Amino acid sequence: MIKAFHLMALALISLTLQACGIPELTKKQAEVHLPDSFKPGFSEKANSGTVKWKDFFEDRNLSKLIDIAVANNKEVNMMLQRISTAENEIQARQGAYLPFVGIGAGADGEKVGKYTRNGAVEDGLKLANGQSFPTFLGNYQFGLFSSWEIDIWKKLRNAKEVAVLDYMATQEGKNFLVTNLVGEVAHAYYELVALDNQLENLNQNIAIQQNGLEVVKQLQIYARTNTLAVKRYQAEVAKNQSRRFEIMQQITVVENRLNYLLGRTPQPIERTSIGFMEMKPKVPDAGIPSQLLQNRPDIRKAELELKAADLNIDVARADFYPSFGIKAGIGFDAFALKYLVNTPESLAAMVAGELVAPLVNKNAIIAEYKNANAKQIQTAYEYEQTLLNAYAEVANQLSNINNLDKNYQLKRAQVDSLVQSIDVANQLFKSARADYLDVLLTQRDALEAKRELIETKQKQVDAAVDLYKALGGGWQ
Repeated sequence: MIKAFHLMALALISLTLQACGIPELTKKQAEVHLPDSFKPGFSEKANSGTVKWKDFFEDRNLSKLIDIAVANNKEVNMMLQRISTAENEIQARQGAYLPFVGIGAGADGEKVGKYTRNGAVEDGLKLANGQSFPTFLGNYQFGLFSSWEIDIWKKLRNAKEVAVLDYMATQEGKNFLVTNLVGEVAHAYYELVALDNQLENLNQNIAIQQNGLEVVKQLQIYARTNTLAVKRYQAEVAKNQSRRFEIMQQITVVENRLNYLLGRTPQPIERTSIGFMEMKPKVPDAGIPSQLLQNRPDIRKAELELKAADLNIDVARADFYPSFGIKAGIGFDAFALKYLVNTPESLAAMVAGELVAPLVNKNAIIAEYKNANAKQIQTAYEYEQTLLNAYAEVANQLSNINNLDKNYQLKRAQVDSLVQSIDVANQLFKSARADYLDVLLTQRDALEAKRELIETKQKQVDAAVDLYKALGGGWQ
């Protein structure tokens, strides 16, 4: 199964590279060493990345925290403003290829020299009602003005499409941010739960050692042991009691980090710590590689950016071609306000067309075109890298879940044996058939084994969360 997943992912990457005109990776370069078999959660029919996080996480306290984080997280709110900016850019690009129509009014006055062409004309002409030209001649205008660049090369429409793709890519960027945020909140939450279990385990071990200390004191009274044993037990109890405050500090730090993700001030985190060691992590179904293209926001974002980079080449290429524009206006024009709205005498109109094409010094246009081509190739490589990273993340977590499951089973057996050995060591010590050091070392080994077991359980839960995130889950 995992080999088929590997081959299908490589095929997807190869097709992408061919479409972008980028050389394929060789088989050796693309080779990833994976286990020969894998059982947990792999299915060719389903992909858990489509499951909503409210359905994936069954802990109600965790679901509440994720809800708060998605609503209040500052990075998410900043990304929403970027989405709004990208949406406004679409409106700006869309308006660029529509006619611009404005309304305006103007007034000016002019006195020309007598011995100029305009001065000679004014001497020979009369204004309305036989009046002569005044020394200072006014000019009053009022009307509508329009300009329109005819987008025959689709430059403006392609630019608008680029803005649409950028907007969609920004949306996917926000989804990817939410996916990571959900994963971070889940990791911090389960870290808190694991620390609570570590603290409980430590308290239980301290209680056992305090009972052992009392036994040693009683045995000292009857000369069954010596002061050294009492002091060693007291030192062990004090060491573990000091360790308790270290864990409490770690809990405070993780709580504050979680509150930061939630966008709120430090406060206690409500959580469910009981039953953590009996919890079976939900192993997501990996599905098939092609489903990653549909589920992972970072892949979809990279794909949209690749399409936008391709269109940007067309936009840059259109700068080499002539641009066509039309200008028109209609309104009233007169030398005095009292004649401004007289029709048809003061009615004026204008229509003009223009054709402009670059001829000399096209270096800036050439540079922009080269930049657009380079950007497309760069974006294609980034898309390829995103695909490779997505596949590697899934493959790593699939293997991690499998190995952690085996690891946990062996550590569970180790802990069970050490817990039983504590009772045996105590009985042997009471009957003078074992030294007090055997009891202390057995208790110490059991404490360390339980700590490692809790850490392994946390890693199991984190691996399930990471696989869910790697499959594109969490943003729905």
